[in-house]
Amino acid sequence: MKFLHISDLHLGRKFYGLTFLPQQEKMLTQIVQLVQEEHISGVLLAGDIYDKPIPPADAVTLFDAFLTELAQLQVQVFLISGNHDSPERLQFGSRLLEENRIHIVGVFRGELPCVTVSDACGPLHIYLMPFVKFHEAASFFKEQKPEDFSELLGQLIQQTPICPAERNLLLYHGFVTDATFAPECSDSEWQLGGMQNVDPAVFAPFDYVALGHIHKPQWVQKGKIRYSGSILKYSFSESRQKKSVTILEFGDAEGKTHFLFCTELSPQLGDYDFDRSTLRFYDEDGNDITAEYDLSGGGIQ
Repeated sequence: MKFLHISDLHLGRKFYGLTFLPQQEKMLTQIVQLVQEEHISGVLLAGDIYDKPIPPADAVTLFDAFLTELAQLQVQVFLISGNHDSPERLQFGSRLLEENRIHIVGVFRGELPCVTVSDACGPLHIYLMPFVKFHEAASFFKEQKPEDFSELLGQLIQQTPICPAERNLLLYHGFVTDATFAPECSDSEWQLGGMQNVDPAVFAPFDYVALGHIHKPQWVQKGKIRYSGSILKYSFSESRQKKSVTILEFGDAEGKTHFLFCTELSPQLGDYDFDRSTLRFYDEDGNDITAEYDLSGGGIQ
């Protein structure tokens, strides 16, 4: 079962008065092409769909067309809100969209929603945690008030029935850091502050954590916790970043996860034909095993 992990589309963004919309339209077209060519089962969208809480109409129309194409391809979509999104607006129509396998969690309601999908290896549980400010989320904890977001998320995960014998995946939008790691940021990202920081240790029950918020693609923990990064470059500080999309494949019955990165998806550089030779393939430990992968399509040789 293959998933495409992307985030931080920032649809409708303008830069010094210039719109990114033509590049964003091309970007979404290429994502749909990649979904088809890679036989993607589900798209993980880890927040910041729009650049503003009230996005321009043409950005909403563009995203509507994107979701419609994915629904027509019968690809499942798992989507959470980010700090740039309006949770309520993003969640509008979510129950209706659920019928077309588009799963949206924009508003935090004090629990960790889960969608379960299955393949030949058994069930895969996908948990969705949207962006929420600490004081808003803490109001749901009446008995034991958490002191920061790490403690809050830890309590939330602890009270959620997660089966360790089965495969578990989490979408989360936020700032993940500890004493040994801080993500490399750009000036287009909001610094969310100390109380919003999350220690990666709280994600121990999950086989993979699909993160959004940081625009540079990077591992927090190799093979397990990853920022997919933005696909487009949205600030001068991102100009030298090598953008990518992340494909993860839950393969055998042991739940091993393999990773595939397309590192040349760059609509800002003009017309682009998808070239499979640009893909890099990694195992769950972050080792490059591209030589073992069939680049004509279809997985491990």
